[in-house]
Amino acid sequence: MSEKTKQIVEEIKKAICGKDYIIVLALTGILSGGHVLMEDVPGMGKTTMALAFSRTMGLDYGRVQFTPDVLPSDITGFSVYDKNSQSMKYQPGAIFHNLFLADELNRASSRTQSALLEAMEEGQVTVDGNSYALPKPFVVIATQNPSGASGTSLLPDSQMDRFAIRISMGYPSSKDEKIMIQNRQNGHNPITDVQQVCTTADILTMQDEVNHVYMSDPILDYILSLVNQTRKHKDLERGASPRATLALTSMAKSYAYLCNRDYVIPTDVRDVFYPVMGHRLLLTPEAEVNEKNTTYVAKDILKNTSVPKI
Repeated sequence: MSEKTKQIVEEIKKAICGKDYIIVLALTGILSGGHVLMEDVPGMGKTTMALAFSRTMGLDYGRVQFTPDVLPSDITGFSVYDKNSQSMKYQPGAIFHNLFLADELNRASSRTQSALLEAMEEGQVTVDGNSYALPKPFVVIATQNPSGASGTSLLPDSQMDRFAIRISMGYPSSKDEKIMIQNRQNGHNPITDVQQVCTTADILTMQDEVNHVYMSDPILDYILSLVNQTRKHKDLERGASPRATLALTSMAKSYAYLCNRDYVIPTDVRDVFYPVMGHRLLLTPEAEVNEKNTTYVAKDILKNTSVPKI
């Protein structure tokens, strides 16, 4: 399937200019079976990237633009009385897609945000005591504006922890922005150039192959050492959870897979460490006063944790 992954990246590059590493990270998250959080100011191409993934990977796509008046039942579905059968009938919500785009998730109420928790963790939703399985593969790509932007609220920690990675598009270079303008001449939208190169069955196969990527005991011990460092670092009030450990393990395997290897090396772990951990770490008040951030702490942990020789 290595040729398929290369094709996916090349197709998405038709719509997203100069963000090859971000594209690879997002694909790594999807193939690891995780969910992706994209945080950036409006207009950076977050929604375009999600749509490009759905097109090229053949994923059934659903989108909700989150606002304060979106209800949990809009996401999970609801039961209504069916006069013909004289019983309650379940009406599926917007989440019943292979790829669910939660656009500007941090503009929704906490109650609505929490409607995603069960779906993201267990691949199902429960309505009126009945559980309904979501289609496979299932991935949530959520976008949010930076904290403090008008009309936003912080996502609960329990939800942040359910995202395998958090990535940021960032501003394009002048060269890439010029290409973006040129690609849109005469009203053309590059997203229409993105072609489907695989099916949902291919994605499930790739996810299964990722699960079978070999990870040696020294690599496992390295991951555990990194995670334990987050739990006792002097600048962190709260470190990574066991769920974060599993996410880092799966992401390292997926990254190795995209590098066309069936085994994990320390570089795979290091390259995905911050995208996996950055949104899970909570700084101490003293660290914030000293203008430190989670990037600084992650680099310090990587620097001071011995790398296994394999």
